[in-house]
Amino acid sequence: MKRFLKIAALVVVVLVLVVGTLLAVTFMGRRPLTDGQEVGGGLRMIADGFSGIVMIPVGDGDVALIDAGNDQNGEAIKSELSRRQLTPDSVTVILLTHGHPDHIGAIKAFPKAQVMALQTEVPLIEGRAGARGPLPRMFPVSPTGISVTRALTDGEVVTVGNVPIRVYAVPGHTTGSAAYVVNGVVMVGDSADIASDGSLQGAPWLFSDSQSDNRASLVRLEQRLTADGTAVTAIVPSHSGMASGLMPLSEFVRRNE
Repeated sequence: MKRFLKIAALVVVVLVLVVGTLLAVTFMGRRPLTDGQEVGGGLRMIADGFSGIVMIPVGDGDVALIDAGNDQNGEAIKSELSRRQLTPDSVTVILLTHGHPDHIGAIKAFPKAQVMALQTEVPLIEGRAGARGPLPRMFPVSPTGISVTRALTDGEVVTVGNVPIRVYAVPGHTTGSAAYVVNGVVMVGDSADIASDGSLQGAPWLFSDSQSDNRASLVRLEQRLTADGTAVTAIVPSHSGMASGLMPLSEFVRRNE
């Protein structure tokens, strides 16, 4: 019995070390998140631990959020609201880049907000389907208690208050991953990161459904932004600092042609 327990303990230790190493490799070398950084005429980055949230003023004292972070109480978001002399009821819309837990955490803390996401991502957000990445697929599927109140379609423009927000489908990290464009700022969620040298990287293998689909989506996104005549001022991922202009994405496309 003692031998069995020792073997079991050794297996656990090895698994922890393996997972820890994989996580370290996944997150090393990224440009760090900068809490409070502003871009695109008032869009502000909120660092919620290792997850980034973007707050967008939409007029009349209201704001929209891109993602809702990891903390279920939404303390980082509430702190920024307080700085603006606003309340949780000022959050009118939460647009989700995808349905992983570290992006939907605080949704229930803002009950008056509409929750929007691509139609194909709704089952994952609501807990009716599981993610297929190597690590996420190990966790059980269970209802999240979150309801998406408006399902979005690829290419549509959602007007929130006085701000138009364009929606792009970028499947790969998850089936229904989305990117949002506001005032030339492209918010890509986990579909890309910015490395410490300023280059753009695709979604991390450990958490992604399909890296090949992710690469194809980023190539297509660059083509569509160019075709739409979008003057890109910044690319903003959720787990790294941002980069200026379209160039990092264009260079990624050239490396993956």
